[in-house]
Amino acid sequence: MKDDPRENDKPKRRKLRVGVSRRDFLKITSISAAAVPVLGTKVVRAAGEPVKVYGPGKIPVELTINGAQHNLQLEPRVTLLDALRDQLGITGAKRVCDRGECGACTVLLDGKAVYACSVLAIEAQGKPVATVESFMQGEDLHPIQQAMIDNDASQCGFCTPGFVVALKAGLYKNPNASPEEIQHALSGNLCRCGTYHGTQMAIAQMTQRKG
Repeated sequence: MKDDPRENDKPKRRKLRVGVSRRDFLKITSISAAAVPVLGTKVVRAAGEPVKVYGPGKIPVELTINGAQHNLQLEPRVTLLDALRDQLGITGAKRVCDRGECGACTVLLDGKAVYACSVLAIEAQGKPVATVESFMQGEDLHPIQQAMIDNDASQCGFCTPGFVVALKAGLYKNPNASPEEIQHALSGNLCRCGTYHGTQMAIAQMTQRKG
């Protein structure tokens, strides 16, 4: 019986598969990792353009929240929502979905409604941030907040601050908005309790006020 020619090829194939040993691989990767400098805030070139590089450690971040300036030390990956809640104790913006779908964390960034969970804190520098806490005047509720209460537009309350802020942004952008236009402005806000009827009544109350 003839020898199987594949048997003679096994050592060669084994040798070809070996290539770089695990020990050599670890040596190479450790050398490569050691060659990478720890990045501070600096400028590198990407596609021929200067790009700022931050981190990976904490960097100075200056935020203006509800008219007050805050100087923080944050990692570049920290979101505006985390900075508000965990660093400053400003908890009106709620963490619910934490992926930009429900609107419970809505704040005003330079007058525009944004999801705070989807904005990095460093991106908010140089722009005024307003949360629902800034809407009250002393002990007096903002008319939007009062309209939500008057029309029983909340149950658990987690989504309510986001609705209030988004409604404020819609009326700021268009003080004479129709109820339909305001509902469109609130289309990115979800209420898991289903208090949409009360919210619609609050919208009607606010659009009659025109402000």
